[in-house]
Amino acid sequence: MTAPSTFGLSSEARNLHWLLTNLVEEVPGLLSVAVVSSDGLLLLSSDPGRNAQARADRNASPSGPKGSSADLATIVSGIGSLTIGAAKLMGSGRVKHTMIAMDEGSVFVMSISDGSLLGVHGSAGCDMSVVAYHMALFVGRAGHVLTPEVRSELRKSLETESAGSAR
Repeated sequence: MTAPSTFGLSSEARNLHWLLTNLVEEVPGLLSVAVVSSDGLLLLSSDPGRNAQARADRNASPSGPKGSSADLATIVSGIGSLTIGAAKLMGSGRVKHTMIAMDEGSVFVMSISDGSLLGVHGSAGCDMSVVAYHMALFVGRAGHVLTPEVRSELRKSLETESAGSAR
């Protein structure tokens, strides 16, 4: 996974990038990490260069690549929507986190703030308790920083980065 460029970003946005980089470096077995806004847009990604490649490959191959943060953002948004709807139907309050365990990996989704979500795709060998702990640290540190202004700034920086890498 590569670190995204933070040149020209506010200190809050750079702090969120640092938190994401720290999460990726501290937790063994992570394949992809994505922060998604309440409306399903990718805000932060562990591998922004791979996201542009994923879009290009998807046009060439209908099945697309597996594991990019762009794909993870789509999954996280859908899981978030589904679990929020289920919690409302059951009258059980706010959804805090969701975990999906598969034969060859896991997907973890945790609420950040204002409907934003942190999603992690881990390998089959990753320690789920370590992943959950570091995700909770990220959420605790990022929740107050992820304001509407910062979300807008992050979204614009991803769009600029995608446009630059598509050239």
